[in-house]
Formats: sequence, C-alpha cells, structure tokens
Amino acid sequence: MTLTVDQLSESELLARIFPRLPAGTSTLLGPGDDAAIISAPDGRTVISIDTQVQDKDFRLAWPNGYATTGFDVGWKAAAQNLSDINAMGAVATAMVVSLTLPGTTPVGWVEGLADGLGAAIAALGAESCSVAGGDLSGGSEIVVTVAVTGSLEGREPLLRSGAQPGDIIAVCGNLGFSAAGWALQESSIGAGSQTTALQKAARLFNRPEPPLEAGPAAAAAGATAMMDISDGLLRDAARLAAASGTRLDLNGVVLGREAEKLSECGRLLGLDPLQWVLTGGEDHGLLSTFPANAVLPCGFIGIGSVLSAGGGRPAVSIDGRNFKSVVDGAVGWDHFAV
Repeated sequence: MTLTVDQLSESELLARIFPRLPAGTSTLLGPGDDAAIISAPDGRTVISIDTQVQDKDFRLAWPNGYATTGFDVGWKAAAQNLSDINAMGAVATAMVVSLTLPGTTPVGWVEGLADGLGAAIAALGAESCSVAGGDLSGGSEIVVTVAVTGSLEGREPLLRSGAQPGDIIAVCGNLGFSAAGWALQESSIGAGSQTTALQKAARLFNRPEPPLEAGPAAAAAGATAMMDISDGLLRDAARLAAASGTRLDLNGVVLGREAEKLSECGRLLGLDPLQWVLTGGEDHGLLSTFPANAVLPCGFIGIGSVLSAGGGRPAVSIDGRNFKSVVDGAVGWDHFAV
C-alpha cells in the first residue's frame, strides 16, 4: 500500500525530507527555528524566486506515457533558481522551499523531490548552496516554490541593462533541447520508441543543466550584460535589448548550426528545430554581451552583434530581417498565455 502525505503529520513528513537535503557552508543556522541564518561575507545578497505549478509547469502524467517524478520536479526547481543567480554573475548560497501538496500525494514522490533538489545542487556544481528551510501546506495541486540567495563574491552584478552598440552577443548552454523534450512528452512517442536524441531532449526538459560555472567566468571576462534564457531566445533577447536601449541582430548561420543539433528530433516529431532554438524556453543557458575585443570564456559562442536603437527598427532581428512577433512579445514562454 502506498503511503500518502495525509497519513503523516507535518512533523513526520518534514522528518523524511530534511535529512535528504544538502547543508552548505553558508548556512549558519538551518532548519529547526523560525528562520534560517545565512552568511553574507560580500555584504550584498542576491535573491530570486521561482514557482512550479502542477498542470501549468509540469504534468504528473504526459500524453506519451511519461510520469513526472518528484526527483524531476526537485531537480528543475533547483536548476531554474540556480540559473537566475548564475545570470547575475553570482554564486548560490542557500535555498528555502515551499511545498503545497494534496493529501493523496505519495510520500515517496515528496522524498524524491528532496532527493532531486540535492542531486541538482551537487551535479550542477553548486556545492556551496544549502537548503536552509521551508514551509509545507496542503492544497488541491502540487506547487513548488523555491527562493535562492547568492553571493557576488566582491564582483559587480551583471545586469540586463549593460549592453552597448558594438558588443558581441554570446550564449552558453543548450538552446532548444527543453522545448524538443516538451514536444516529445506531448506526443504519442513512448519510451520504447525513443531514439538517443529524443531521450536526451526529454532528459534536458525534465532535468535542465544550466552552466553554473559560466556566470562568474563571464563576469571575469568583462561581460557587459547577461540574463538567463528561460522563456526563449527571441523573447529574452528582446528583454535585454529593451533594458539596454539597444537592438540585437542575431546570426542566422550560427543559429542554424544550433538547430542542426536537434535535426533528428525535428524529423521524428515533424517539427522545425529552428523554432525550438528561437522560441523554446527552460534550457536555462546564458545570454550575454561582451566588448568587441573580448575573448569569450569557454563554452560561450558568438551569435550576433549589439546595434544602436532607433529608426523604428525592432528590438531583435536575424541577419537584419525584422520579426514583428518579437516586438509584439508573441514568441517564447508566457505563463498567462498557455
């Protein structure tokens, strides 16, 4: 018989969760009191928060038969928050987690979520980050909210507003793989029929791999602006351009090479992989700009140039071609449009 959340007290459930969570060096006082205490040797604290909602951000059961595990949701909750801190050029120091759970949720699923949080923190290279506490509540659907703090370690933060005309536009991390994985899980292609390429796409959708070493490396290399690619390259590029008061012109040849990495997935799913590269979200790579004479850090590839704004031109173009939908904001992920 499956043990469910409503068969345990809150204290009993917490006793199953906390031993599974990592305790990093920055936590001076962890779970057990009314609040945690986190060290802030830099004198500044970077903070971000993200929420995953059942049937909005993930499904427990997908059309192709895949069942989302607690481990998947825990991993993604850690990854998306760690990526936001990374995009500021900072290093994550601590997380707090809020869980809303239906009473029928299996306890094993919740334990898996805790395991996924810890596994992502370790595997992605955020060993200094601890899970310092959190909150439990009951509800009609699963909701996972994670707030994460970070340290700039004496560096200046990398903002979206720093791009200058003449800068190189560069990205680091995956482009389009998460969107391909989403398309797979919305399809009828079950696990028994998946190729290696499709399996990789599904893995990166359920357990994204943000390049956490790249944020501080970009800061050290003189990056002028940076942000996490969470809602699609075009949508996020338009945001960076607007914040900087510039235009971004992307290189279609380079983007085509990125799409080529997903060509097998596109063929099997009957979809255009370039659309995944341009508009697919949740890969959690980095979109950055660097001075024209900068040496790009390891893992970054140049994908275009920053131009002066004005002349009625859109915020983002590809090889000089206008994309009206970018101006209208009609591309990429939007929580209130799906």
